[in-house]
Amino acid sequence: MRRNKSAYWICQLTGWSTFILVWTFFYFAIRTKPYPFFFQSLFVDAICGFVITHIMRLVVINLKIIKTSLQKQIIAVLLISLLFSLLYSFCTIFITMKSDWEVDQMRNYSLLNKTLRNSATTFLYLLIWNLIYFSYHYIEKSRQEQLDKMKLETTVKELELKTIKSHINPHFIFNALNSIRALVDENPGRARTAITELSNILRSSMQAEKIETAPFERELNIVKDYLALEQIRFEDRLVVEYDIDEDTLDQPFPPMMLQTLVENAIKHGISKQINGGTVKIISDFVGNNHELIVRNTGAITSNSGDGGFGITSTHNRLNLLYGKQANFNLKNLNDGMVEAKVTIPVLI
Repeated sequence: MRRNKSAYWICQLTGWSTFILVWTFFYFAIRTKPYPFFFQSLFVDAICGFVITHIMRLVVINLKIIKTSLQKQIIAVLLISLLFSLLYSFCTIFITMKSDWEVDQMRNYSLLNKTLRNSATTFLYLLIWNLIYFSYHYIEKSRQEQLDKMKLETTVKELELKTIKSHINPHFIFNALNSIRALVDENPGRARTAITELSNILRSSMQAEKIETAPFERELNIVKDYLALEQIRFEDRLVVEYDIDEDTLDQPFPPMMLQTLVENAIKHGISKQINGGTVKIISDFVGNNHELIVRNTGAITSNSGDGGFGITSTHNRLNLLYGKQANFNLKNLNDGMVEAKVTIPVLI
């Protein structure tokens, strides 16, 4: 607020100083004869203009005209400029008459007549002043509304991302604990191994709450721990394959997203196959995009739907983080496989 007030006073001083300089230039450049008391009258005009426009600004602020509609502001500019031009003219003419600075041809007119004749010129000054003042505030108001809108959108996105993450981690923990529970009675040794692997995954997932993206290598290592845990559960029924371009390991990737896709591949694909199946993870560059593919044995049916919350959260997170630059699709392949593909822009 203090900075705005300082800018206002600087503009006032600069504007009316320019007014004096312009009229001085015209006086010396195009005058045909000396004009008595020119500079005295000029400084009176400038000082009165300075004071009158400041009073006019206070009226605008107190009436809150800036906050009204554009149509009302235009009407207010015309009315205020007209009223204060009469006041401006009266003040300057009155001071000129009292100081005896008038030119001879103006002495025969009454104060009212002189005020009305001079108000045409002062109306133009004040109209220009108001147009500049209202235009500045209109632009500033629009800019502030745009900033507020951007801040609101950013806040909403942050809240949505945090909400999505809070769903992803409990969802993952629930599935992982189910896998361990299946091992407790059958093979306590393997259950202990699974708990160790789960602790590594949980440690990584807790760190994921603090970041929006992480190196793809970190996400891949988490998934390798998860798949090692699931292989204990499925044994020979689960085959895991990797086709990873090492150059993609440094690329930023949404945390827990790969984990979610692999969980869906296990839950909706492998677990429903009597003989199990294969999960294959492919990571490569395609053009200017990082393309991640998770393939699993199975098929998308009307009963399996779109994979539930995991697929929905993947769509939402990609949209929030990358907008239209990212893409996600899930489809059946001809060889009895399901493919989930994530495409995000490469950050160089």
